[in-house]
Amino acid sequence: MKVAIYARYSSDNQRDASITDQLRVCRLHAEKQGWQVVEEYTDHAISGASLLRPGIQALISDATRGRFRYVLAEAMDRLSRDQEDIAGLYKRMAYADVKLVTLSEGEVTHLHVGLKGTMNALFLKDLADKTRRGLRGRVELGKSGGGNAYGYDVVKKFDASGEPVRGDRTINEFQAEVVRRICRDYAAGKSSKRIAFELNKEGIPAPGGGEWGFSTINGNLKRGNGILNNEMYLGKLVWNRQRFIKDPDTGRRQARMNPESEWIVQEVPELRILDDDLWQAVKDRQLAVKRSQSEDGEAENHFRDRRRPKYLFSGLSKCACCGGGYSMISADLVGCSTARNKGTCDNRTNIRRDQLEARVLNALRHHLMDPILFKEFCEEFTREMNRLRMEGRTSIDAADAEIKRIDRELDTLLNLILKGGAADRLNEKMVVLERRQKELKAFLEDAEEPPPLLHPNMAHHYHVQVDELYGALQEDSEEKRMVASDVIRSLVREIILTPEDGELQIDVHGDLAGILAISLKSKRPAGGAGRSQVEMVAGIGFEPMTFRL
Repeated sequence: MKVAIYARYSSDNQRDASITDQLRVCRLHAEKQGWQVVEEYTDHAISGASLLRPGIQALISDATRGRFRYVLAEAMDRLSRDQEDIAGLYKRMAYADVKLVTLSEGEVTHLHVGLKGTMNALFLKDLADKTRRGLRGRVELGKSGGGNAYGYDVVKKFDASGEPVRGDRTINEFQAEVVRRICRDYAAGKSSKRIAFELNKEGIPAPGGGEWGFSTINGNLKRGNGILNNEMYLGKLVWNRQRFIKDPDTGRRQARMNPESEWIVQEVPELRILDDDLWQAVKDRQLAVKRSQSEDGEAENHFRDRRRPKYLFSGLSKCACCGGGYSMISADLVGCSTARNKGTCDNRTNIRRDQLEARVLNALRHHLMDPILFKEFCEEFTREMNRLRMEGRTSIDAADAEIKRIDRELDTLLNLILKGGAADRLNEKMVVLERRQKELKAFLEDAEEPPPLLHPNMAHHYHVQVDELYGALQEDSEEKRMVASDVIRSLVREIILTPEDGELQIDVHGDLAGILAISLKSKRPAGGAGRSQVEMVAGIGFEPMTFRL
């Protein structure tokens, strides 16, 4: 009688010896029965909750081709713990005229499939409940209830009996500084793609050890994952936010959100990385991005972002009453779009477009970069840049440490060669290390602190530049007008129009990055090292560039 043996273990915590033991006792039983073992099928560290296992699928395929008459296993739960699957397996084997035999139950019948299948399914549910209960108890003690998050290291320690103590973490200072940098850059206006590009360019490893992607930074706001959404950085451990359910067709886990009332939140202030102000700045930016995408439809907004503005300050003027945009409502007038199109805003005060442009241009030429305000701003800006430069030392220190480590490894390899080691293989490794060392040294050479961005005649140069741009707007050349228009728009973050006594009061909010870029004798505000540095500072908190007309 030909027989096939099947063995399985389900957990990474078990050993391959479990498979060996199952096969051994099954062989002994087959030998006593006088059966001929023609094949052995195994699945290592795979749950019995699904039939999507290579070993069991190969067994089913061979059974339908008549390779054997019996399937022998240690117990039914080795074949499957799912009621539907064990019933389906029994039907397939019966159709192929193959009998299921286990050492625990003997020959499997319909009664075994019904009773034992139910018991095995209940075992899985009970095991899951006990696991979740243990994890909840660990979380309530402020310990980890799952995988480790970027920015933290697992603390390895043992109790008095030598058993490992699980769930403790400590802050990884290098990764924590990367988290702060990502949040500052995002709050300052950088996109997630640009942040990921800069991190990859500097050779900073991503959480998985590979390269950064924008999805790693953005994550999912509702599920609380991604660098920008992980509340652990606020010293708040949130557990049971979601649950996972296996797709019965594919066997893949699907995440489902739990009601917020079922979340377990535990304060862990010792693991805090971000302060409240920076976290709130990130949330405000996310809300602004979401609002801009949903206001008129995401696809439509993306199209409008790529389209050149028709007028000088198109898209920059906002209504102070409702936050909606001011747009052309006739050939010459601009008014609140919400009031005109939706009727939900009471602001019906309009202004001629040419008057609005003239008043804003006047503010850019004569009010912004006022010498008294500029002096105060210079002091604050210098302090902020010094802080950013100090924090920029983090990547430099990491490169220094790696160079020292490579030096030690090269010395070790050289000693092995002198002692008669395999010179060819050691030489190859030395070449790789030396190449990496050259890359790090080149990085350090280019990582010198930049010269001071501010200079005494910065305010004067700003006014000269804006006057030149204003003159370019009067030129006959369309190309010059377009270039000047783009640069002038970069100086304005938004224009707020407030109705007062039948007239509109205009607040011009200057874009700090654009203003500083043009003040640094840069022909175009876009691009350049100076631009990237002032952009980082633009959203930090000081904003001396707001004037009412």
